[in-house]
Amino acid sequence: MATLVQDSYREVPGAPPFFPWFKGAFLQAFGTPLEGALRREGAKGGREAARFAFRLVKRLLPRFSLEEGYEFAYAAMKGERQCLLQSVLVQGLLQEMGYGAGVYMVWKNPEGRESNLGHAVAVLRLKGRDYLVDPSEPEPFARHLGLFLDTPGGYRFVEPLYAKDGGILAYRLQGKLLRPEEVRPLPFAFLRSQFYYYRGEQARGGVFARSPTRQGLERSLAMLGRAVALDPQNPLALYVLGLTKRKLGLEGEAELRTAYRLYQAFGHVPDGPRRALSLP
Repeated sequence: MATLVQDSYREVPGAPPFFPWFKGAFLQAFGTPLEGALRREGAKGGREAARFAFRLVKRLLPRFSLEEGYEFAYAAMKGERQCLLQSVLVQGLLQEMGYGAGVYMVWKNPEGRESNLGHAVAVLRLKGRDYLVDPSEPEPFARHLGLFLDTPGGYRFVEPLYAKDGGILAYRLQGKLLRPEEVRPLPFAFLRSQFYYYRGEQARGGVFARSPTRQGLERSLAMLGRAVALDPQNPLALYVLGLTKRKLGLEGEAELRTAYRLYQAFGHVPDGPRRALSLP
């Protein structure tokens, strides 16, 4: 996590140092040191540890912000959070409490609405089951219907199968089932890439602004280029880099076609990449 924090503070200098701020904010909110609380809560079992991490993140970072909440600097400065940042925090807290944890991306929410990897969620691995921990939801254990994760064959879009207690028993991948131990959370390279993706996506006057500016589009271009350099297998970063190049009058077809091929290989092509290439 230290590298992700350093990346953030290079982009937003002047915020209080993140880790001392986090410990101080916890002490002020809960009246006890963070280290001792992690030991106590971790000893209660994995699901209780996940509930604790869920409550902690929502308490210390009460403001959800798509525009700034992916920056650790703004978490310390303004108490803001966003799905990727909160998922990385939950992952780190669970690991500190001694549990296996990671981050998945979401492409289909609990209501079945699809997105182009529009959400991130933490995952707790416990006794052969995976539990999704999502501070964007009112309760800790979410049941998203489509996930993007890592497998021995690379990144894949999968559909989880849930037990009654909310744990994931298996993942459906193109007609076969994978046990939780056969899949992996997204690697650090992808997570770091995704933070830079959000910097490009949310750039003021950037690729998705109502009124893009040259300066904003160049900011998007730089951040998305960094995202792709960190993980060339990140299809979302490649796709939006291609869109940004188009808006700047540059040739973006190579990125759009590579992104489309990656989505195909990973098992699902969202509508946006299809439309960008005028495909049915």
